[in-house]
Amino acid sequence: MPEAAVEVDGLVKRYGATTAVDGVTFVAPTGSMLALLGPNGAGKTTTVEICEGFRRADAGTVRVLGLDPARAGRRLRPRVGVMLQSGGVYPGARSGEMLRLVAAYAAHPLDPAMLLDRLGLASSARTPYRRLSGGQQQRLSLAMAVVGRPELVFLDEPTAGLDPQARRATWELLSALRADGVTVVLTTHYMEEAERLADHVVIVDAGRVVASGTPAELTRGGADRQLRFRAPPALELDRLVLALPVGSHASEVAPGQYVVEGTIDPQLLATVTAWCAAHGVLAEDLRVMQRSLEDVFLELTGRGLRS
Repeated sequence: MPEAAVEVDGLVKRYGATTAVDGVTFVAPTGSMLALLGPNGAGKTTTVEICEGFRRADAGTVRVLGLDPARAGRRLRPRVGVMLQSGGVYPGARSGEMLRLVAAYAAHPLDPAMLLDRLGLASSARTPYRRLSGGQQQRLSLAMAVVGRPELVFLDEPTAGLDPQARRATWELLSALRADGVTVVLTTHYMEEAERLADHVVIVDAGRVVASGTPAELTRGGADRQLRFRAPPALELDRLVLALPVGSHASEVAPGQYVVEGTIDPQLLATVTAWCAAHGVLAEDLRVMQRSLEDVFLELTGRGLRS
C-alpha cells in the first residue's frame, strides 16, 4: 500500500471560461483523516469528484491508492467508499435491505446490523428510504459508504442536518475507522468537526489552496493567544505589566474586562494569578483564548455570504 492514499498535484478543472480548480495540490497519508474546506463554489466538490473518478482533470495528476482514478475505476471501486449527499438509494428499498445489498458486493463487509445500531438506525431498518428523515438518510448513506471495509472513504458533508447525538455517533465511527487504518477524506462546513477530527486540513478558495496544515498549526498562526479574566474595574495594570515577562501587554478592554497578551505559558498564568492574589483581586472567568479554525477560515476566505 502506498504511503499516500491520495496525491493531488497541480490539479486543474475548467468549465468553459470558468476555472473551478486552479492548481490544487495536497496529500492524504494512509490511515489519516483529511478535511477539505472551502466556501460554496471554492472547488472542493469538483476536486473530490475527480479523486473519486467521476470527473476528469484538465491538467495535473491525481493518484488514489497509487492508481489514476480516471483509468482504474474498476480496480479502485472495491477498495474505495463514497458517501454522496443524495442519490444512490432506491426510494422504496428498506434501509436494512439496502445496506445488506451493498454489503453483499464486498468480500469482507462489516456487519450491517452492527452499523445500523451504531448509527441509531436499528429501529428504522424496515422503513423505506423515502420515509426516513433527512438525518436518517444521511446516516444510511454513511453506513453504505463504509460497510464494505474500504481502504479509503470519501465523505461529502457527513453530518449535514444531523442532531448533536447523531453527529457525535458519526464522529465516533469516523475515529474508529481511522484507528483501523482507513483513510478518510471529508468535506464539511462544520469547522468544529474538522478541528476535532482531522489530522490535516486543506482550505481552498476560488479554486486554489489558501492554507494547509494540522488544525493546531493553522490556529497557532497569527496573533498570540490571550488570557482573559474579569475583576473590579480600573486595576493598576502598569504594575501588572512590570511583573509580566518582557513583551507581554495588559489592557482593560471594557470596564472590569481584562486581556493579557503575549506568550501564554504556565509561568505567565502563575504570574497573573499571584499578582491578583497579592493585591486582593479576585480574577473571575479566567480563560486562555486562541483562534479557532473558524476564525482562520473566515480570515482567509472572507466573511461575505456566498451563493
